[in-house]
Amino acid sequence: MKTRKTQNRSMKSVAHERVKELSCLYAIAQLAADQDLSLDRILQGIVELLPPAWQHPEAAQAEIRLGDRAWRTPGFRGKGQTLASEIHVGCDQHGRVCVEYVTNQPVGDEAPFLKEERQLIDGVARQVAMIVERREAEQAREELFAQLQQADRLATIGVLAAGVAHELNEPLNDVLGFAELVTKVEGLPAQALADLKKIENAALQAREIIRNLLVFVRRLPPGRKTMNLNQAVHDGLQLLTARCVQNGIELAVELASEPSEVHGDPLQLNQVLVNLIVNAIQAMPCGGKLLIRTENRPGQAVLTVQDTGIGMDQETLGRIFEPFYTTKDEGKGTGLGLPIVQEIVKAHGGSVSAQSKPDKGTRFDVCLPTGHPQALEA
Repeated sequence: MKTRKTQNRSMKSVAHERVKELSCLYAIAQLAADQDLSLDRILQGIVELLPPAWQHPEAAQAEIRLGDRAWRTPGFRGKGQTLASEIHVGCDQHGRVCVEYVTNQPVGDEAPFLKEERQLIDGVARQVAMIVERREAEQAREELFAQLQQADRLATIGVLAAGVAHELNEPLNDVLGFAELVTKVEGLPAQALADLKKIENAALQAREIIRNLLVFVRRLPPGRKTMNLNQAVHDGLQLLTARCVQNGIELAVELASEPSEVHGDPLQLNQVLVNLIVNAIQAMPCGGKLLIRTENRPGQAVLTVQDTGIGMDQETLGRIFEPFYTTKDEGKGTGLGLPIVQEIVKAHGGSVSAQSKPDKGTRFDVCLPTGHPQALEA
């Protein structure tokens, strides 16, 4: 029969264990409530809180695993005596919480893990699930808000672009027309003719910027027909091969052996090719190699434009399709080239993706549907 002294010691031990468990749950709740902490930091903090809450903290290590990522204490091996609980977010299992004794502890009805410790790890798994679910919901809200802001900006740009085009195209046409008439006047000095040529070029550049805006907001109706992507590449390169040579760029062209027929607007798809190639040339100021390749995939024709230029970091890569975002010097870029590429490709039922690393070059893949024509987006 247990003595009163032994019973008191046992009750104190049980109370001590409950205090540790409650302290662990309270500390986890505090971590979860800190909006300034990243999910990584919260999960690592929870892992570090677990071993002290167990009956043998000196032998305990812990791990939280979500998908292919894991947060663990330094000594965790996953080979000792373990107690684990699955993390469920919604109806899906996302991972587990695991506590391990790295040195074997006595085994019995309440050993090596207490019944309360099994309840504790289940509670921790539920808390982790709620934290992950809340953070995912917050991220989804932020992404949706950003998309709504982008849509609002694009709608505003569309209205402005239509108005600007109407107001500017007519005076620009007048400038070009009168400049052409003046050039026909006999006896003009060479300098005057050169200045007139600059006026023409500036007006043409302004008109092209307006046209790009209209393409971007889809105010120019496309004319679609069945076309050979290989032939489109060949036609586009006729205008750009000399520029590659002038810039010390080695041009490699690898066209699919079988015709890649797509249904599209030849002028707009030519603009996609030209924009991508010009970007690649500008990314190789000291020369390099430019690869243009077409290939056939099931239901798709793929155009690849790959350079060995300066490349981009992940932050820049994530913003290249934003309207008016540019890394070029002032006056050397409008930030509309790649957004226009994306909008044209999307309007043709395709997709465009990019891969890049600093000093390793950039690769763009344009995927266009083949077979039956698809209706253009409104």
